[in-house]
Amino acid sequence: MAQRGKRLLLNVVIDKLTNSIENIQTGETFGTEVARLTEADLKLIHKSDWSFNWKKEIKDANKEIYKLSTVSNPGIIQGLISIEYKQDHIFMHLVESAFFNKGKTKIYTGVPGNLIAFACKLSADKGHEGFVAFDSKTNLIEHYKKTIGAIQLRGQRMYINNKAAEELITKYFKK
Repeated sequence: MAQRGKRLLLNVVIDKLTNSIENIQTGETFGTEVARLTEADLKLIHKSDWSFNWKKEIKDANKEIYKLSTVSNPGIIQGLISIEYKQDHIFMHLVESAFFNKGKTKIYTGVPGNLIAFACKLSADKGHEGFVAFDSKTNLIEHYKKTIGAIQLRGQRMYINNKAAEELITKYFKK
């Protein structure tokens, strides 16, 4: 996410839609779990390793922060997402991969897609049919249309409808 005034813009590249997360070197996939970030988890988050201030984000009473980890190693946070429940959808404020899952030397692919699919699942579980909205950086609008089926509403506001949400949920969350 990038800041523009006080509004945050989604600024995460969906590197690959996987069934979980996938090791770049070996192609091995790892089962994941998403859990609410707690105050105790904050000791695992070092400001120098993240682009955003997650300690500040968790203090916002309107938002819920979730962490993605592998089932086999729940103590290592692979990525984070900040969401807000709205009347008829979920709004994504921030999505970020851990520093070791970014750039040319990243370890795992699939982290952003996994977190976005989780937001869609939460929306569906809340009776909102998977609808998720977010504000995108201008240069990533086409990327989100192609990778996750997002639709541009107006300006930089985008949303994931029930059809695209169901595809993401099915891909990442086995019934």
